[in-house]
Amino acid sequence: MVASDYRNFEIIVADNGSADDSVSFLQQFYPAIRLIQFPVNYGFAKGYNEALKQVESDYFMILNSDVEVHPGWLTPMIGLLENDQNIAACQPKILSYNNKKLFEYAGAAGGWLDKYGYPFAKGRIFDVCEEDHGQYDQTEPIFWASGAALFIRAKVFHEMMGFDEYFFAHQEEIDLCWRIQLAGYKIYSCPSSVVYHVGGGTLPRGNSLKTYLNFRNNRIMMWKNMPLSKKLWVLTVRSFLDSLSAWKGLLTGDGGYFIAIARAQLAFLKWWLFYQDKKFFPASTKGKLSGYFNKNMVWQHFAKKKNSFSEIVGKTK
Repeated sequence: MVASDYRNFEIIVADNGSADDSVSFLQQFYPAIRLIQFPVNYGFAKGYNEALKQVESDYFMILNSDVEVHPGWLTPMIGLLENDQNIAACQPKILSYNNKKLFEYAGAAGGWLDKYGYPFAKGRIFDVCEEDHGQYDQTEPIFWASGAALFIRAKVFHEMMGFDEYFFAHQEEIDLCWRIQLAGYKIYSCPSSVVYHVGGGTLPRGNSLKTYLNFRNNRIMMWKNMPLSKKLWVLTVRSFLDSLSAWKGLLTGDGGYFIAIARAQLAFLKWWLFYQDKKFFPASTKGKLSGYFNKNMVWQHFAKKKNSFSEIVGKTK
């Protein structure tokens, strides 16, 4: 980040109640970096909301601490948003830090969503990450930009009230991008900018808490953003599919996975009854959605054995 060739920026680190020596390390070796400290872990969503209330800027670059960047990474994203005022946010191409030929799970070359709320990305289908051969180097609209490296207009972030804080972590960026699109803005991929993400540092894949948050938040997200006529039957189908997934986990010896999904289903009902916060609901529903796949990804991947974005979606332009 320090080596970026675009100079009109400030590096700010928001410390979410860390218990290690990261704060003292920053103070000792990078005293010029502005530090915002919280006494407790607010989670990804509230942590960023609180931190960005203290930042004055035209744009926010929300960047995970486990992302490697190179000098020219900011300029393409700034140029993209400067040239089209209707683009609210974008993401760079995200490759794996440990294997730089592979797309990384958290966003790859830009996020999409299927009709039942399953997130996937250009270069990543469920847990299958493709090799990058330049096949997704198109600068084009997507459904969601990854929270690991999210470049967003500050005024739009505040207009949307930021991330839904009930989510705590996981899929809050998809929910935010959905609300942004419904408000009439666009979300874009910007593959001329490239970063490398380690991933899984806080909650690795397979962690029961991560499973719980993903399933709970996904259901909340669909209820908030889908029209009533659609979400009733979509959530019914998703409940069935989630139950199948939970029982498969149990029968293959993963009791923690089963319990996490069961807890997520109950937590959604708890949220629906007691904790809906309308300020994090869509302010408008008139916008047209890009990056939306009107089919079932579970069927395409697990039944039809399709493992790449291009196999499933085909050409997007």
